[in-house]
Amino acid sequence: MIDLHEVRFEAPDGSEMTRDVVRHPGAVSVVPLFESGDVVLVRQFRAPLGREMLEIPAGKLDVEGEDLAAAARRELAEEVGLAAGNLDHLITFHNSVGFSDEESHVFLATELTEVPRDRQGPEELAMVEVRMPLDLAVRAIADGVITDGKTVIGLLAAQARRAAA
Repeated sequence: MIDLHEVRFEAPDGSEMTRDVVRHPGAVSVVPLFESGDVVLVRQFRAPLGREMLEIPAGKLDVEGEDLAAAARRELAEEVGLAAGNLDHLITFHNSVGFSDEESHVFLATELTEVPRDRQGPEELAMVEVRMPLDLAVRAIADGVITDGKTVIGLLAAQARRAAA
């Protein structure tokens, strides 16, 4: 659940200011990377934009008491039917600091095996999996095909991690 609040702050100059702030529980996302160098993305409809987007699997931290890795594993299984033998934290970032406190955690999933999917909600039920080489996905960022923030950050961080290995 997200909430919108009107919040009063003290500005750096000491004056008072009021801002609308979205309080968000946070999110996890996962870059599923096969040994071949392929990644799995999902194409799903995003109502605020009125169109489909190509994204890495992701979801809100909305299960009470669930740790980040468990949430990442849950989303990976729900959305693309994969389990990770190895799950590494890639990066944590803040999505839109001008109006939201949302913090997102991106994981790299490797040693992948298939498990049953558990898609929920109309967007997930209609999503389509897209498997492609990581290099091609990164090129899709440069070409403006992939524009979702968590996906851009996750794919670039995965590429950097892979290059450093």
